[in-house]
Amino acid sequence: MRAPTAQQGDGRGEEHVSTARIALIASVAALGGFLFGFDTAVINGAVGALERMFAAQAVTVGLSVSSALLGAAAGAVFAGRLADRHGRTRTMLVTSLLFVVSAAGSGAAVSPWDFSAWRVLGGVAIGAASVVAPAYIAEIAPAHLRGRLGSLQQLAIVVGIFVALLSDYAIATSAGSAASPFWLGARAWRWMFWSAIPPALLYGLGALLIPESPRHLAARGRVTEALVVLRGVVGAAAEAKLADIQRTLSSERRPRLADLRGRSGLLRIVWIGIGLSVFQQLVGINVIFYYSSVLWQAVGFSERSSLAITVITGVTNIATTFVAIATVDRLGRRPLLIAGSIGMALTLGTMAAVFGAAGEDAAGNPVLRGAAGPVALLAANLYVFCFGASWGPVTWVLLGEMFENRIRALALSIAAAAQWLANFLVSATFPLLKVAGLGIAYGLYAAAAAASLVFVVAFIPETKGKELEEM
Repeated sequence: MRAPTAQQGDGRGEEHVSTARIALIASVAALGGFLFGFDTAVINGAVGALERMFAAQAVTVGLSVSSALLGAAAGAVFAGRLADRHGRTRTMLVTSLLFVVSAAGSGAAVSPWDFSAWRVLGGVAIGAASVVAPAYIAEIAPAHLRGRLGSLQQLAIVVGIFVALLSDYAIATSAGSAASPFWLGARAWRWMFWSAIPPALLYGLGALLIPESPRHLAARGRVTEALVVLRGVVGAAAEAKLADIQRTLSSERRPRLADLRGRSGLLRIVWIGIGLSVFQQLVGINVIFYYSSVLWQAVGFSERSSLAITVITGVTNIATTFVAIATVDRLGRRPLLIAGSIGMALTLGTMAAVFGAAGEDAAGNPVLRGAAGPVALLAANLYVFCFGASWGPVTWVLLGEMFENRIRALALSIAAAAQWLANFLVSATFPLLKVAGLGIAYGLYAAAAAASLVFVVAFIPETKGKELEEM
């Protein structure tokens, strides 16, 4: 990459270097987020075909869809230690290989059990990406850019979700349906999973080209290399920044679980990170991205129309993430989370009311009559807007920056593991809640959104504009 170009300082002794160069480095790391989003959402278009092919019941479908999330919890736990021991970029390389193997295996599955096993392996990669990317971006980014660059993780996730949904739509419509034969005689749903292989390979290539985290290098005693990387991201302030890093790092030993303990269990900041992660999932956002195609089919839309609606939802998610990127460093983290919680509680409450009042057809599926259908669609997309402009990106920004240097990777891995377990809980239970009634399901998610507002007001600190060494 080209040498950095000096720009105006920020008044804190930090020289602004080429923003484009730093953004490019962060974008490569965020490819892990793209695969995270793609791999979790690609199953959306395949759920119906898998259910028919494997003659699966609601519980089996829920476990097949959510099996990747159990792997993600494990991947998040181990990724922190792996990243601390071997480096952020090497962990990214291993993660890319896991994505490749999982995509190949999932597309070749012959039963719900081997399919779930391949999805668990992919989940390990997803969990690792959810830890390494935000940690790396927070550690490579100057303070004045950290909120926006940290939001790249969520932008990459939602772009991955959108590309997965668009790919599902294109493949299913080209083949006739997800269960129909496609290229080389393989059924369309298999190609949905195989389409993840090229970006996974690109992620691995990118990991070989970007520099290692300067904070990891300093922690491992590789001070000269850390200084070179810092000169590329903060310019003339590199020596002062390195001194700050060294003051906050314990380079004699690796972080241990004991470092996360306080007087009464885990440190308060670790509990706050866990709560932030869990609430991001309890509001039910991934129900929209994992099940929306079968959900809209259940209320009367065709498979083609249902997939098209999921694509529109993906576009909404991307557009709103840009809102967060533009405002997170100006408005701060807390105001966005508060506004998002209020908006999600209102829109989810509307969906709960609409589906709670819906009639049923002979098969027990809800029937939305008159204006109820458009109201549900509008509420669902407004809900995605509220999430995408707040809890989606801001959670990752905060998780990447709220922990001190010494415990960052390990604490982030614990918080991310809690997020994946909460995601698993929501995703695995939705098929059963759908049977009980969509009004009940969305009512529970609305209650979680209201509780998230209380949590933010009571516990979330504002980190806007602070250096990582100030945390």
